[in-house]
Amino acid sequence: MTCKDKHHAYQAVQLLRRALAARDAAVVAEDLRALASALPDAPAGSLRTATAHAASGAWPAPVGTTFCPPGENPEEDEETQDDEASAASESGTPHGARLKDLPGKVVRITHLREFHITDEDALIRAAMDADWDPLPASELAEDDPRDLIGAVMTLTESGGWITGADTLEDQSEAGLLRAEDGDELTDWSPVPVTTHFHHGWLLRRPASNTPTEEEPPDLVALFPVKECSCEDEDCEDCGWQLTPRTADLLLTALSVLADQAYDAADDLRDQPVTKQRPGDWELFTRLPSLTWSADRNWRRRMARAFDDLTDDLEHGRWPQPSCTAEEMALHLAIEDAPSYLDDIDMRDTAHGTLPEHRDDYDWDACSDLFFQDGDVLMLFDARLDGIEDPDGDVNQRLGMGDLRAAAWFEPFGYPPARDPKRGFRR
Repeated sequence: MTCKDKHHAYQAVQLLRRALAARDAAVVAEDLRALASALPDAPAGSLRTATAHAASGAWPAPVGTTFCPPGENPEEDEETQDDEASAASESGTPHGARLKDLPGKVVRITHLREFHITDEDALIRAAMDADWDPLPASELAEDDPRDLIGAVMTLTESGGWITGADTLEDQSEAGLLRAEDGDELTDWSPVPVTTHFHHGWLLRRPASNTPTEEEPPDLVALFPVKECSCEDEDCEDCGWQLTPRTADLLLTALSVLADQAYDAADDLRDQPVTKQRPGDWELFTRLPSLTWSADRNWRRRMARAFDDLTDDLEHGRWPQPSCTAEEMALHLAIEDAPSYLDDIDMRDTAHGTLPEHRDDYDWDACSDLFFQDGDVLMLFDARLDGIEDPDGDVNQRLGMGDLRAAAWFEPFGYPPARDPKRGFRR
């Protein structure tokens, strides 16, 4: 198609893109009539044919034909990069700098968003209204001929709800990069940049030592709550209670953490864990660094610690840490449990059918009442390096006991030690 008027040519390109995206010639019918009437007969006929091809999704093109969308001039790209580099230099950020070379702090934010497209046509129309340009047919994947990915990406830039789609997941992770921890800017990172978001709470699987493999535990029967009309939080008759809803989220957190630990133990085997090595073992980097050189057997025993606490709850008992490993496991579960509440639709899940109580989700009370002391948390304080050694002065003065990694599974004496023949779930 030959067109001498550059304005008409641009209109033709936009019209064809809209027809290709909508897969419906009716969407551009009015604009097509107006543009065709302004063109000579030959290019007008070619435009009508091309529009029909675009709407059908089948556009026969001569071999060797290439398409360069407006604005994608390679020379212009180089100029743009030079301009961006100049702007970065003027802003105080040296072009091509490493993390250690930057005078200020660097924040990295990563997002995880999942969308279920419920109305493709509505989605496409909304994206077109937002000035979205679909990829040319030659660049589209076979499983995404309408460039739905591009349409969704365009609509997510506004940060609001997406027309024609339901949001299934929306998570963010953020943190400061620290060169002393081995962090590096993406352009210079020697390993892939990875982010570990929490797993879905619906994937919780019961441990093998639970009362039943088929049915989830009856938390209402296992953790009956006393009703008291005094409305006094300090009432000696009712006191604080571990409610079914709180127990359910703790069970979810413990089960997910156990699965993560087993997976990571199999992946790492006897290798030491570091924050620099890529891999899906974030759980073990959350433990004090004195455990990072542990072997596979130690990590599997750590995974079993989560299962043992799960077993307490599924038998109607408060989680009772019987060793240092279980104390750490329970601290992590209490930390993670609140995040699962955000994933729950109270109207359509089993969790929503559990009775409500004023003590629901009181995580501070869990931290206060489930532990004999908080000594294990002192292992995270770099200023207290060596405090785990039972022969150290500070350790002996505080009566902390042996907190070295090798002693994490030694039973306290109370509550009673776990059955040494209980084995592993997996």
